[in-house]
Amino acid sequence: MRIGRFELPTAAMLAPMAGVTDRPFRVLARRFGAALAASEMITSDVRLWSSAKSRRRMDHTGEPSPRAVQLAGADPAALAEAARRNVELGADIIDINMGCPAKKVCNVLCGSALLTDEPLIGRILDAVVHAVNVPVTLKTRTGWDHEHRNAANVARIAEASGIAALVIHGRTRADFYTGSAEYDTIRSIKDSVRIPVIANGDVDSPQKARDVIDFTRADAVMIGRAAHGEPWIFRDVNAYLATEKKSLPLSRGARRDIILEHLDSLYAFYGEDTGVRVARKHLSWYLAKLQHGPDIRRELMAAENSSLQFALTQRGLNAWADCAAAA
Repeated sequence: MRIGRFELPTAAMLAPMAGVTDRPFRVLARRFGAALAASEMITSDVRLWSSAKSRRRMDHTGEPSPRAVQLAGADPAALAEAARRNVELGADIIDINMGCPAKKVCNVLCGSALLTDEPLIGRILDAVVHAVNVPVTLKTRTGWDHEHRNAANVARIAEASGIAALVIHGRTRADFYTGSAEYDTIRSIKDSVRIPVIANGDVDSPQKARDVIDFTRADAVMIGRAAHGEPWIFRDVNAYLATEKKSLPLSRGARRDIILEHLDSLYAFYGEDTGVRVARKHLSWYLAKLQHGPDIRRELMAAENSSLQFALTQRGLNAWADCAAAA
């Protein structure tokens, strides 16, 4: 599929997730075949960009193109200005967030709260599309709640505004992340517009990706929580979509090396204290996904510096990998 001038080589993308899709994780996901990996959500209020968190979210050093940046806000002019500045900083694609269900976002009429004001949606999309010379995409939900599903209207507004592609998370804002994704809604939206549609929600395996694309006729799928602790899922999904055959699983040694490399990149990106804290959640996800993985979670969560955390991880994963090699 194409997003503006960019021809994407695969049909699996990484969903932007606050606190997860930092630059180290995006680079890792892209290495394993994610066609696109948007940044964590960045506020459109440029006055808040001086914080370390915002500066890190706008850091694309070493990140492969196309580099996508997701923006959140409710003021058309502010979003347009934020988009222009991020393009100057290296963004190749601007994504507008109208899907985040978090209360702190919705309480200031951002994220999925925008679904309650269709005229404002139109003004925002028009402003951002005309502000930059790169493709603009939109990520949204099926509606505010089950009585107000208006994603089909939003899709038509997006297409008329010049949005280059549309990501639909198959849940309402009221659903947050519970229940099952509404693939029938995504299918009806795909039938109603000519721009690419990407299906998001509950895609957690290669077979599920195939089933969702076949049912919705979406151009691609976006994977979120299933990538936690398993960034190589994009490799497996893309292989299955291309051949309908499962790829050979990565060896234990290969997975060990990926995890250790990820730790190194987190320490380098965040520094000592924050790097250790961020690494804890990733290590917890990795250990939960490793079959017969080492029982070292408690030790890793207690480690207070990167040297100890890395050494404990390396020792535990070496024993785990050696066990398989000796079997």
